[in-house]
Amino acid sequence: MNQSQNMSHQAGQAKGQAQEKASGMMDQMGNAAQSAKESAQGAGQQMMEKAQGAADSVKDAVGANKRS
Repeated sequence: MNQSQNMSHQAGQAKGQAQEKASGMMDQMGNAAQSAKESAQGAGQQMMEKAQGAADSVKDAVGANKRS
């Protein structure tokens, strides 16, 4: 293998390694985005539950919460 072929081979290896690293980083970013989405959904659900609880408390206080 002459020097030119060796340099070409090394460049190919470096390119492959960079592509693999980029792919891994994209996977990590995708996982982070999914985690953020799930956290936001959980926070939204908690806020809805708290708001419903507050609304029920107000209804109880004014006697508007009908119970069968």
